[in-house]
Amino acid sequence: MKNKQSVKELLKANAGTEVSINGWVRTKRGNKQVVFIALNDGSTINNIQIVADAEQFPEELLRKVTTGAAISVSGTLQESIGSGQAVEIHAKTLEVLGEADPEKYPIQPKKHSLEFLRDNAHLRFRTNIFGAVFRIRHAMAFAIHKYFNDNGFFYLHTPLITASDCEGAGEMFRVTTLDAKNPPLTESGDVDFRKDFFGKATNLTVSGQLEGELGAMALGKIYTFGPTFRAENSNTTRHLSEFWMIEPEMAFYDIYDNMDLAEDFLKYLLNYALDNCLEDLQYLSARLQEEEKNKKADERSMELIDKIRFVIDNKFERISYTDAIEILKNSKPNKNGKFQFPVDKWGVDLQSEHERYLVEKHFKKPVIMTGYPKEIKSFYMKQNPDGQTVAAMDVLFPQIGEIIGGSQREEDINKLMTRMREVGVPIAGMQYYLDTRRFGSAVHSGFGLGFERLLLFVTGMSNIRDVIPFPRTPKNAEF
Repeated sequence: MKNKQSVKELLKANAGTEVSINGWVRTKRGNKQVVFIALNDGSTINNIQIVADAEQFPEELLRKVTTGAAISVSGTLQESIGSGQAVEIHAKTLEVLGEADPEKYPIQPKKHSLEFLRDNAHLRFRTNIFGAVFRIRHAMAFAIHKYFNDNGFFYLHTPLITASDCEGAGEMFRVTTLDAKNPPLTESGDVDFRKDFFGKATNLTVSGQLEGELGAMALGKIYTFGPTFRAENSNTTRHLSEFWMIEPEMAFYDIYDNMDLAEDFLKYLLNYALDNCLEDLQYLSARLQEEEKNKKADERSMELIDKIRFVIDNKFERISYTDAIEILKNSKPNKNGKFQFPVDKWGVDLQSEHERYLVEKHFKKPVIMTGYPKEIKSFYMKQNPDGQTVAAMDVLFPQIGEIIGGSQREEDINKLMTRMREVGVPIAGMQYYLDTRRFGSAVHSGFGLGFERLLLFVTGMSNIRDVIPFPRTPKNAEF
């Protein structure tokens, strides 16, 4: 393997050495004597400047050096006399590896709308903004694995094809090999899934949690990190049909252990972002401030790095759902009719505007809310002694609301089966899940973190389609 140096490495290297670099042209300027090329290879937000003596290279060759072209350069790394970079490469050889017709290449050195770049998602990686976003995405994925590995968790690969619906929402993508035009039918006229590939109706998973619990009840602490799918016909800036979830499950952890882990985990990830992605974060912060410069002060987003430090530097406030309802009922926005969804009674499902009020206005710190009404939470959550609430927890962040949802799981088989009957979860198909309560049951807990939701927070992007390489949404499965 050739030991090629990256732009990131060369920008930190000492002047006076002979170097070679490959990359894509961002811009080219100059005159008949000298040409300046800004080159980027994706390793950093910063370009390296190539200085080429125009008389040394054929005019026909330099004409092919256009925005988007792939080139290879070798030369001497020298101190830069211009502003913006410490070193630059004085070219001795220059080769165009792949041309980019400037009349047809869509990513030009000008401001493009995010909508335009979404339509050109196969090329948007070459822009500064998406280079930054996807380097951060990589760093956060690496940090997730590192955190769990360093804390004694085992990475469990849970199935993407499943016959169960963890969330009970019913909005799942069906997996089948049956003839769509002429499927086999039962005597009652229903599709006969016994003749399907798996012998039963199967879907793409909405969560790895149920299978994750099975692993935790033998391995102690596991985590899943993989794609999940929702067939929800929603075209909002917060929804995807395919997204990634991180779901740890821990045996012998109660709800308090669960909250401690969630807080420590999130702070670790955000510290990792500051330690390893600062240049990209600074770029995204400057971009966000430029986008919002004409907004009123109270409408602007919190500065990106300050927002990250806000989470790191504050101990998360812990509050019950019941207390939160009282705070919200008596709040000025609620009394003055400013909430889109008024809070008038115990039992309502809180919205993002309520969660953000608690975090940004009332407590001025991240919040972990517990003790939700059982009617608005999933069947598997531990039932509290009051008979009305469950040992659920949601972690609430500024500008985004809920970022983590989790709970202590119900370990009592009788209570679990009663709750399954109440909400219509078929017990016959869940015997594998109930076996963990029949044989060696124990207190256990877990939570889910939507990876793209985390990335929205870390990058400051406003649309979830801009933090995943190839977004899958209703009527959109391009690339």
